[in-house]
Amino acid sequence: MYLLPCHPFAQEVCEFAKMALRELSSLEKALGLKKPNKYSTQGDNKQVPVLQSNSGPALSGLVTIATHLVKQANRADLLGESAEHRAVVQQWLEYRVTKVDGCQKEEIKPILKDLNSYLEDKVYLAGNQFTLADTLMYYGVHHIIMDQSVQDKETYVNVTRWFDHVQHYPGVRHHLHPVVILKNRLYTSSHH
Repeated sequence: MYLLPCHPFAQEVCEFAKMALRELSSLEKALGLKKPNKYSTQGDNKQVPVLQSNSGPALSGLVTIATHLVKQANRADLLGESAEHRAVVQQWLEYRVTKVDGCQKEEIKPILKDLNSYLEDKVYLAGNQFTLADTLMYYGVHHIIMDQSVQDKETYVNVTRWFDHVQHYPGVRHHLHPVVILKNRLYTSSHH
């Protein structure tokens, strides 16, 4: 994977594109795809990942390419087992691209609050089944969770639980550092 150097004004966008390409490469490995695909970028400031295909037109967009890779690996279960689960998976993939990617600092708490509330009674984003939505959301929020204090991680306990579960799912964490999650809550006591 080779990208041209970024223009200083486009540095943040270029980093986003590089991250998306790393995510797709990690997804290929997690899916057990043996032959790596060829990727490039397109669009304003080269921010949209593109899969160069030998057998058809080029595919563009993180979700489109990721969905294609899942199908290529014969892992349709990662897209959801039922029509309802497939819709939920698509919903969270869209949420990742529209809300999480490129979010500003002031948008982080509302995103974590949404996720925390949603995950209150779920193991994964589509219920009890691990899906592509979990993988891509994990990649998308990794930098956010990594920057959270212990207290913030406790505030968003459902997100933290889900995140820790996904980061330990086999094959998911290829290009990312593990985030330490404390298992025991620590409280100070005013009574000695």
